[in-house]
Amino acid sequence: MKKLFKRDKSELDLNNLPQHVAIIMDGNGRWAQKRGLMRSAGHLQGSNRFRSAAKYFQRIGIKYFTVYAFSTDNWKRPKEEVDGIFELLEKYLYESIDDMKSDNIVLNFWGDLSRLSPKLLKLIGETDELSLKNDGMHVNVCLNYGGRAEILRAAKSFAADCREGKLTPDALTEEEFESRLYSANTPPPDLLIRPGGETRISNFLLWQLAYTEMVFTDVLWPDLTDDKLEKILIDYQHRNRRYGGI
Repeated sequence: MKKLFKRDKSELDLNNLPQHVAIIMDGNGRWAQKRGLMRSAGHLQGSNRFRSAAKYFQRIGIKYFTVYAFSTDNWKRPKEEVDGIFELLEKYLYESIDDMKSDNIVLNFWGDLSRLSPKLLKLIGETDELSLKNDGMHVNVCLNYGGRAEILRAAKSFAADCREGKLTPDALTEEEFESRLYSANTPPPDLLIRPGGETRISNFLLWQLAYTEMVFTDVLWPDLTDDKLEKILIDYQHRNRRYGGI
């Protein structure tokens, strides 16, 4: 008689992965300050951790990875820090063009991009063109993004169509509304991870997180290694997602 072996509960089950993981990349500045470094050094380390996490998720089979890179409120930070963040983004985009070709990555940007520099917008345009040719893992970067602003944008879009006679108010359904969000055609996150010790979602994906499992950890984002991410995924796999049922 064939023996049946149960999976070790400490092992990651690659057949039971979340389809979509979202991360609020928090703690870069504090990571640097703890080491007596400039905050910019923390953002550099955080950028490197993002790229490593994306490669790890792609390797194990995660289909969608969304990160909160820069919120609409982050403009309140010192200009030097903001400029440094966007310089890192430019560097990432230059390097990601080759990665997108070799790794079949679809790179999307969610948010109000109107405040970005012409140089950044040009680079984003190039990655958009490359993404049309790819069908692999989707990496969504929320940039100058706010959840409330996204919902208002979708509501105004629907209202405009009603005003122009294209639709009536009765046509508004969840599906119709979702089609007007930045995340249209993307399943909602199964898992949200927030490092850095804060236990709030900070205006991130307010519509999309309705039934998302959440993990908050004191580990700062640059220190959230692949091994630690694996432990979080294992924890997720032992949760019972009931979606309001029993």
